[in-house]
Amino acid sequence: MVNLALTVTYLCATFISTALALGNFSWGDTKFLFTFGDSYTTDGFNISAGIDSPVPGFTSSNGPNWVEFLGGTYNVTDTTVFNLASGGATIDSALVPPFLPTVLSIVDQVSQFQEFLAPKPVGAEWTSSNSLFAIWIGINDVGNSFPWTNISQPIFYEQLMARLTNQVEILYNSGARSFVFLTVPPTDRAPLQIEQGPKIAAQFKGLLADFNDQLDATVHNFTEHHSDVELAMVFDTRPIFNILLDNSQAFGFVNITGFCEAYENGTPDMTTQVDGCAPVSSYFWLNTLHPLFTVHNVLAHALSTALST
Repeated sequence: MVNLALTVTYLCATFISTALALGNFSWGDTKFLFTFGDSYTTDGFNISAGIDSPVPGFTSSNGPNWVEFLGGTYNVTDTTVFNLASGGATIDSALVPPFLPTVLSIVDQVSQFQEFLAPKPVGAEWTSSNSLFAIWIGINDVGNSFPWTNISQPIFYEQLMARLTNQVEILYNSGARSFVFLTVPPTDRAPLQIEQGPKIAAQFKGLLADFNDQLDATVHNFTEHHSDVELAMVFDTRPIFNILLDNSQAFGFVNITGFCEAYENGTPDMTTQVDGCAPVSSYFWLNTLHPLFTVHNVLAHALSTALST
C-alpha cells in the first residue's frame, strides 16, 4: 500500500478545510486538545475516573483513530489530549436517541468537560490561547433519524444545530476560543447504506449534504457573534474519503463496498489475515460503518496540515 497520508495530504490540503475565523491560533503552540464525538473519535477514555486515568485505546478503526494519530504521530508540541467522545453519540439524546441509553451525547460530554476540565485542575491547566476544541458529530444524528417519517429531516437538522450551538456556547463561556468542526463523511458509501440499494443511498447522500451545509452555516453564524474567536475551522472529511474510495486500487484497498465478517468486531493485530479474506489492513471498511485506521491516519495527517497552514 502506498503512503496514504503523504499522498492524500498532497492532493487535498488546498481544499479540505475552511478557516472561518483566524486570530492568534497556532497548532504549533497548542498544549491541550479536547475532542468530542462518537465512535469515529472515542478511544475509551473515561474522564470521570480522573484526568490521569489510563486510556484503554478502544477504537472503531482496528488501530489508532484520528485523535490518536493527531495527538501522537502528528503531535508537534507534545499536546495533551482529553478525549470525551462516546461511541454511538448524537448531539442530544433527547432529540436523537443513541443505540444504548448509556451512550454520552455531546450534551453529556460537554457536561463532563464542565465538571472535570473547565476548572483547570492539575494536569489540565489549559488556557484560551493554548487549547483546541475538536468536535466530530452527526453520523448517528443523520443515520438514526433517517428512517423517521414524522419529520422533515432538513428542518429537524435546524433543531440539532441550535442544540450544538448551545453546547459550543458553553465551551466558549468556559474560555474556549479555538474550534475545529469535522463534517460528516460520505457514509452513504458505507456498506450499511450500499446494502439498502442505490435509491436509498442517494437519498441518504442528499441528507448528509444538507446536514453538512447547515453545520457550515452554523459555524459561520457563531463566529459572527464572537469576534474574539481565534479559530473556527470547518474541516471537510468528504474529499479525503472520496479520493480514497474513487482511487481505491491505487491506494491498495482490496474492497471498498463490503468487509470481511471475520474482522467486523476487531482483530488481535492490525495486519491479521484469515482464510478467505485479505489482510484486515487492506480493507477500507472494518464493518458496516467504520473505516480502518489507515483512513484515520490520512485524515489526521491532513487535519494537522490544515491546522499548520
